[in-house]
Amino acid sequence: MKVKPLADRVLVKQVAAETKTAGGLIIPDTAQEKTQQAVVEAVGPGTEKEKITVKPGEKILYDKYAGTGIKIDGEDYLILKNCDIIAVVE
Repeated sequence: MKVKPLADRVLVKQVAAETKTAGGLIIPDTAQEKTQQAVVEAVGPGTEKEKITVKPGEKILYDKYAGTGIKIDGEDYLILKNCDIIAVVE
């Protein structure tokens, strides 16, 4: 299935959360926080008021409770508003 975001929306795939600490301890699933990093998969055309500033392939940071979760071909994705994107990770 192919999904094309509309207006000022961006389709992203979350980056997997760390399962080990720097010291080598394994973090159980119940203690892991939802990651706020994602990779942009597709972008909408934007609107007159809100121009899209990211492009596919870029790694981003987004607001903690932002987005709508969807499943595409068995994988989890988020659809975010462009204004929920905090930064681009270089």
